[in-house]
Amino acid sequence: MKLRPTLLVALLLAAPAAARADDLSDFAFEQRPGAAVPAAPAFTEADGRRIAFGDLLGHRPVVLALGYFSCPTLCSVVRDDLLEALSHTGLRAGADYDLASVSIDPAETPADAAKAEADDAARYPGAAGAPVVAGGGTTPLPPGWHFLTGDGASVAAVAAAVGFRSRYDAHLKQFLHPAGIVVLTPEGRVSGYVLGVGYHAGDLRTAVTVASTGGIARAALPLLLLCFHFDAETGRYSLSVMKVLRAAGVVTVLAIAGTMLLAFRRERVKT
Repeated sequence: MKLRPTLLVALLLAAPAAARADDLSDFAFEQRPGAAVPAAPAFTEADGRRIAFGDLLGHRPVVLALGYFSCPTLCSVVRDDLLEALSHTGLRAGADYDLASVSIDPAETPADAAKAEADDAARYPGAAGAPVVAGGGTTPLPPGWHFLTGDGASVAAVAAAVGFRSRYDAHLKQFLHPAGIVVLTPEGRVSGYVLGVGYHAGDLRTAVTVASTGGIARAALPLLLLCFHFDAETGRYSLSVMKVLRAAGVVTVLAIAGTMLLAFRRERVKT
């Protein structure tokens, strides 16, 4: 059944109506399975320690989430969905995988990263691998989590390697960028992509397992959901995106109906 290509066409044709004069396809992930992420770019951990990106490599798969901690729209939703799903994978941060949440905003500081990391660890102890301390105590930060900030050159080097494209829009006062995560092999090669939002624990577990063996998955079905499409106050996507998703749903229903009709006709011919 030609369902996936049809959905892709519907999404890519309908989505550009959402952004003034911009070509939204310019902000989709340019998927690069097998590409190597450079080890040299320098970042700062939430606790102020300076590391190279290569310091995260060589041990376990890395779940890479690019966004920014002060994002007013979709970034927090992506991170929430990711951590919620990781909580149910049965995998342990620091043992089975490492999480690298990298800010694409060079203006953000380790203090911004520390606040986001502490908040997320408290809300998602299952993903953090540490129980919340009762009685108002603090939650130990997980050793496998890395909430990183860096300068523009370092961020650009990592983003370019995985095909993540973004741009700051002065009118919207936020970064335009796609929603999704990248899973790297322990050696730092792109193993696979999980795009959009609403991640499933099974999908993430499979992606991490494949990456742990050095496996390179096929490119994922492109799904273009941009950060500025999402309204954090209403918890909904803009009307333009809803039209795209509705169109995709119609295409799906028609494709299923067509398949069932063909199967029914073939059965009648056999009879």
